[in-house]
Amino acid sequence: MALAVMLLNAASCHGGCFRHKVLLSSLGPLLNNSKLYSSYRRPGAEPEKKLSWQNADFSFKKGIGHLKTQLSLLMKETQDYLKGPGGHPLSQHLLEQTRVLWQFRSQEDLNKWVISSDMEIGGKSKVYIKLGRNNQGALLYGTLNTEVPRDGETKYSGYCSMRSRPAVGSFNRKKYYDWSNFNSLYLRVRGDGRPWMVNIYTDPYFSHQKDDLYSYFMFTRGGPYWEEIKIPFSKFFLSSRGRVQDNQHPVSLDKASFLTLGFTIGDNVDGPFQLEIDFIGLLNDRAHREKFAYEAYDKN
Repeated sequence: MALAVMLLNAASCHGGCFRHKVLLSSLGPLLNNSKLYSSYRRPGAEPEKKLSWQNADFSFKKGIGHLKTQLSLLMKETQDYLKGPGGHPLSQHLLEQTRVLWQFRSQEDLNKWVISSDMEIGGKSKVYIKLGRNNQGALLYGTLNTEVPRDGETKYSGYCSMRSRPAVGSFNRKKYYDWSNFNSLYLRVRGDGRPWMVNIYTDPYFSHQKDDLYSYFMFTRGGPYWEEIKIPFSKFFLSSRGRVQDNQHPVSLDKASFLTLGFTIGDNVDGPFQLEIDFIGLLNDRAHREKFAYEAYDKN
């Protein structure tokens, strides 16, 4: 690697542009196999045609425009913060009983979500998302296939998921959801009778907790009618890497943990599936007084 850098520096000293191209073409495999470049890619992912730095746009005009946009977002965030929690007066925040987080009425609403399947690990499940009839709701559909990839490493397959994109503030700062004023998740859906898993992804402080996930089941009836589902947050249980943890604790509803919300299907039944979602919201159910549905163990 040091020899390659010396040769490139020597070529730049002579000022020959043609020599640069010759050296880069001859030393390309050496540079690509070095520690400065990783050729690893996930199974099923397309190989990158360009290096990451080659896709960068160094336009000064676009940079000024981007700076103005971020400053305007920062100003709006400051005004909302001074106004009250969530940009609302404190009295309105304390009396708030329902809040719509996501509703699906346009392509812009769909762009706030990301779909994925086991094709990322070499599986054969397929998932798609589009607007429903009359632009009323999101239609998540596809085909589940539990055939395990023949790579000698994967043991389980057959899942599809839909996950919200993390909220981003000004200057690409992370934004967190504050659901401390509510105790239940409220959805209006229409499914095909198959069970789904509702997942809450968090942003933990310690790196070994990055795979922590709070989940609960959502059972759909099937048929032509919409149904409204209420899931108390006290029912969500903690799991990590697909394993339910012995040490359970309630999910924290403050604004320092929530990142995204997701839906996953993986019921080991091959075949087509579909789920229509009208909106996803929050509910403060005064009749629900349960703090946590599972037994908590004291550590010795």
